[in-house]
Amino acid sequence: MTRFTARIRRTRPAATFAMAARARALRAAGKDVISLSIGEPDLPTPAHIIEAAHRAAKAGETKYPPIAGTEACRAAVARKFVREQHLPVTAKDVLITNGGKQAIFNAVMAVIEPGDAVIIPAPCWAGYIQVVEFAGGVPVFLGGPAAGGFHLDPAALDAAMTDRTRLLLLNYPNNPSGAVADAALLESIAAVLRRHPQVLVISDDIYEHLIFEGAYHTLAAVAPDLADRIVTMSGVSKSYAMTGWRLGFCTGPADWLAAMSLVQGTATAGVSTISQAAAVAALDGPQDLLAERRAIYRRRRDLVTAALADAPGLICAKPEGAFYAFPAVTGLLGRSTPARQRLMNDDDVANALLDEALVATVPGSAFAMAGHIRLSTATGDAALAEACGRIVRFCHALC
Repeated sequence: MTRFTARIRRTRPAATFAMAARARALRAAGKDVISLSIGEPDLPTPAHIIEAAHRAAKAGETKYPPIAGTEACRAAVARKFVREQHLPVTAKDVLITNGGKQAIFNAVMAVIEPGDAVIIPAPCWAGYIQVVEFAGGVPVFLGGPAAGGFHLDPAALDAAMTDRTRLLLLNYPNNPSGAVADAALLESIAAVLRRHPQVLVISDDIYEHLIFEGAYHTLAAVAPDLADRIVTMSGVSKSYAMTGWRLGFCTGPADWLAAMSLVQGTATAGVSTISQAAAVAALDGPQDLLAERRAIYRRRRDLVTAALADAPGLICAKPEGAFYAFPAVTGLLGRSTPARQRLMNDDDVANALLDEALVATVPGSAFAMAGHIRLSTATGDAALAEACGRIVRFCHALC
């Protein structure tokens, strides 16, 4: 029998993909399942981006790329960072990665030793937990309650800092809660970081264009004196509906980016030249589509939160950004479903919704906040309305 490493033994598949796999299996068995489990835009990649990729392929841009990215792509990303984040970035300050997840993986692997503590505000994307544990780090979760808009409490952050704390992982707009950080919150976080100079920061801004309430801010722009400790990352997956193109990017201090490039060169080397050409077209092309798509996601956000307000046992705060809803399901616990499933936790609720209502969601425990479920609103209005109707009927049958 093959002996696997400790890092493999402690790594578990993401719950989002597990629920999606269950939904696919039920569909294959003929069930009318609506999946709200995966955070993937249902909207198409814009045509001008696809055409740019086609032109690049026909022009012979099909060779090995530089590990850090093509000059054209890095320059386009730098222009985007200057234009939208107001960061003083040039092409040499940019690393192109195989999706946003690899930017996070590279950054964590470059700075985390076994036993290092990584503070992760909860709820959080499940991928952070996987990457930190894979590197041997110790996740330290700081819960932001729904009553406080799921925002990180700077006082709690200060209290959680120890000599072992090496990294803070920020994500605004947040997956799964949709919380958005304003400049005042980020400045309060910066004040804590100034008292703990050993702590680095990854700012995951992948949902930066999907803000419905307030304005977008990022830590490195709010606190430029901390820029030499911050990696700011984003990508084209969510904003431009390019999940399958696998292109993320980041900027940060030169030494950290160099270490991240070394990690990337060891693992996967450079990013598809075709995807990089497509990203240039996305970032340098017309940006009015971002507002149009943001309006679509806002409408869907409103549809879901209004519908779930009629679901007894659920409490659904209105997300400020991203494309998820994260309702509390504690009012359903202790009850039995019509099929006599006893609901003892959020995993039970998510599984019962799939089995009995044929709606795939993800339990909040996968995002380090039990007692909730996550619903992706990145699907069509009709499917969302039908899914919410099924959830409401399911709750009425319990209560």
